[in-house]
Amino acid sequence: MAADKKAENIVVLDLREISTFTDFFVICSAGSEPQLKAIAGEIETRLKQDHDVRAAAVDGFPASQWIVLDYLQVVVHVFHREKRDFYSLEDLWGDAPRLAWESAGAES
Repeated sequence: MAADKKAENIVVLDLREISTFTDFFVICSAGSEPQLKAIAGEIETRLKQDHDVRAAAVDGFPASQWIVLDYLQVVVHVFHREKRDFYSLEDLWGDAPRLAWESAGAES
């Protein structure tokens, strides 16, 4: 869903063996605040419409340059590029395996 809004550098971290609060992190970047909002909005809207799934919590906003969508088993982090580099979650969770993923559009 993030890829549909041109999210960049999408990474999925498998935290099942090293975290007690979630199973996966999805981390992606946006080049602008409007794109950051569009990515987060697309994920929220499509999960609600297509799967009747709602976030347990949403934190941040485009001006903060980091939006977190908490779906309990999956936590989605949408960063502005510079904020992502600054917080470096991939390094912080460096022990977590990265999962290969494929855009839903690639299946057709």
